[in-house]
Amino acid sequence: MTLKSALAAIGLIPALLLVFPGPALAATMACPAKTTQSEDVVAALNAAKGCDAAIKVFDACQYGASGDTEFGDIVQKKCEADFLDKASGSKKRGYTRALGVCDRKYRNKSGSMYISFAAFCRAEAAQRFSKEMRKAAGAK
Repeated sequence: MTLKSALAAIGLIPALLLVFPGPALAATMACPAKTTQSEDVVAALNAAKGCDAAIKVFDACQYGASGDTEFGDIVQKKCEADFLDKASGSKKRGYTRALGVCDRKYRNKSGSMYISFAAFCRAEAAQRFSKEMRKAAGAK
């Protein structure tokens, strides 16, 4: 590798971080849990005030492995509390479809990181529906 190509590769890193910020961004954010032990992350997620705060904790404290499913379930339930009981039948079906898309997207992938990706996808779907419902409620 020449010096010129090495410098070009280094210049590419910030651009890649803008396109794929997920785990790289999470690595720079401090996890607000007491430790990164599962029990402490669960406590931090449960203490988060609302859906958006919970997803930030999830992002900052993620394992990038199958252990994220427990965290994602907590976030999903916290977000669902904003909309699921108030949603119309068509909204609920749309939400169920969105969760199914997440499940199918990673179903045939091997490796625990894909289980984490599915957990994030489901939590983010719940967050999207939560934001829509909160926005609609604020507009009334």
